[in-house]
Amino acid sequence: MNRQFEELLDRLKLNNLQVEEVKLRHAYEFCMKAHGSQLRASGDPYYTHPLAVAQILADLNLDQSTVITGLLHDTVEDTLATLDDIEEQFGKDIAGLVDGVTKLSQLELQSEHTKQAENLRKLVLAMSTDIRVLLVKLADRLHNMRTLHHVSSVDKRKRVARETIEIYAPLAERMGMQYLKDELEDIAFGVMNPDARESVQSRLSFLYENADYTVEAIIDDIQRVLKAGHLENAEVNGRQKTPYSIWKKMQHKRVAFEQLSDIMAFRIVVGDVGNVYQALGAVHNAYLVLPGRFKDYISTPKPNGYQSLHTGLIGPFNSRIEVQIRTKDMHLIAEYGIASHWEYKQEAAHDGRQYAWLRGLLDILDQASNPEEFLENTKLEMFQDQVFCFTPKGDLIQLPGGATPVDFAYAVHSEVGNHITASKINGRLMPLRTVLNNGDQVEVITSKTQNPSPTWERFVVTGKARSHIRKFIRQQRREQFSELGRSMLHKAFKQAHFDIGEKILRSAVEQLKQGALEELYASVGEGTISVQEVLTIAGPVGKVEPIEPKTKKIKHSATSEGDSVSIQGLIAGMAVRYAGCCHPLPGDRISGIVKTGKGITIHTVDCDVLKAFSDPNRVLDLSWGKTPDENHRFVGRLKATFLNKTGSLSSFSTAISKQGGNIANIKVTNRTPDFWDIMIDVEVRDAEHLNLVIASVRTLSITNSVERL
Repeated sequence: MNRQFEELLDRLKLNNLQVEEVKLRHAYEFCMKAHGSQLRASGDPYYTHPLAVAQILADLNLDQSTVITGLLHDTVEDTLATLDDIEEQFGKDIAGLVDGVTKLSQLELQSEHTKQAENLRKLVLAMSTDIRVLLVKLADRLHNMRTLHHVSSVDKRKRVARETIEIYAPLAERMGMQYLKDELEDIAFGVMNPDARESVQSRLSFLYENADYTVEAIIDDIQRVLKAGHLENAEVNGRQKTPYSIWKKMQHKRVAFEQLSDIMAFRIVVGDVGNVYQALGAVHNAYLVLPGRFKDYISTPKPNGYQSLHTGLIGPFNSRIEVQIRTKDMHLIAEYGIASHWEYKQEAAHDGRQYAWLRGLLDILDQASNPEEFLENTKLEMFQDQVFCFTPKGDLIQLPGGATPVDFAYAVHSEVGNHITASKINGRLMPLRTVLNNGDQVEVITSKTQNPSPTWERFVVTGKARSHIRKFIRQQRREQFSELGRSMLHKAFKQAHFDIGEKILRSAVEQLKQGALEELYASVGEGTISVQEVLTIAGPVGKVEPIEPKTKKIKHSATSEGDSVSIQGLIAGMAVRYAGCCHPLPGDRISGIVKTGKGITIHTVDCDVLKAFSDPNRVLDLSWGKTPDENHRFVGRLKATFLNKTGSLSSFSTAISKQGGNIANIKVTNRTPDFWDIMIDVEVRDAEHLNLVIASVRTLSITNSVERL
């Protein structure tokens, strides 16, 4: 029997687990037989990988089912073994875990980014059912990173390393597994930026070789201080921070290596919480305290359960150090996270939904329209440092750094976020984009008539807030496209002398694979289904004599470019812009071109661009509504030729301003000794106003010609 397997067996027994040795040996033999002669990139037999994964899981003190899953996790994906085989031989629990890990296998999708996004989506769904799926996946990724140097493709190594830093290391941190996170990050850092890692590592080596003190000397001095404070049993250990964490801090603070003050971290581990604060008092009395560096994670633990006191000191030998003080139980949680208090006999402990951070990811997944959006919002949710704020009732709300009252509102409840209108921070009314600080008390003011604003997306930082805002905007946009599609179909059916009956529309919904009639309307409005496709389905059945349609004429009116201007025939809420080719003005005959994702562009009816547009079904007949406000201005464009004389341009400008026009832009297109050719944009109220401006310019003796473009 393999020596590595015997070590695994010994470790499980050392963990005081009830080990079913026969079942474990059977799993090992099943793994060996399934993988057969398969080899790793290193040239080692493939079974050495699942064996190493199982060893990592055993080192994490995990239960036998999870360790066996580690042995079997690649068998369904990479061999002829099936889930039925595993369930028959190892039971439903292990088969379910293997299935969860197998579903995360690489997908043949369009791009690496899409593949990564879809894998994360599947991972979140799998671990919400059983959190052990994530533990197996993290162990799998750790061993793959340890052997990544055997992969020949540089691009693949960098892709795997990037995915590790962006996805798996943050997940390990959320699980509280600090040592695993540190190792994942450090290996990935060496792959992605080897020069930077080597630079940091060489500076660390130089620092310790040339320092006037050693880590051991600092530990001895701290222990002396603790013994003087009657804490003889306190354990003290020290370590340098990882090259990646040091480099990241250098980038974040924009400082050089020499300017960092806490390259070394020391831990004091004591018996109980009372001893923690006793130790804090001892080191604060003995050493100079660095201001602004104290953090109490005992009264306000991190989302992953981490608890400690952190303080910055100028310690022994004038060294700048960070000291973390915690109990033994807190230390186990800090190092091993969820695995430190695994409840093997309670199925509820395996249910990922009990973890608040994972419930947050599931909520983001529910709101996201596609895997890429979920990936983006999940990174927002997992990467940031935390700030701690409070509701007026004193409830603690943890948010990423940079969070605003809108993020706070969504953290309380999605409906509170959807209807926030204002906020009070520490009793004062403050803008919704205000950045929150630690300890802020936030009161959210809501209104049933308030809905999410697209502008909120510019300043929110949580994935939950962003996903809910985007979902509302998508729904609103879908409704707008649905109304537009309905209008386009009614217009097209009328022009084709078709009777737009319920039977025809139901047939179109079915043949075009739309979920419902509103979905068909929205697809037509958005341009993913053409009007002609629907007409083709209607065919001879819908053909009638030229009569008025049975449906009532649909009238639309919408405001565009400000409340003072309305255009009849628009769909309410659709984005509207005025074409730069013809510069339509109130008083002109107008039409609108509907473009997917861009809204409606208003053109004059004699515009060449409009005439050349190939899809008449996407052209709306429009007309100006109420008279624009006197102060509202539109831009009309003129082309003029006038004599090249001193003061000509000034006279031209004066003639325009006398009629109340304003020059917005002017461009000289040609200049000869005799004439100027210019193109000029003039701000006016409407077409009639522009005609007055043209008439005024024509009265000038210097004017050769002037016309509207």
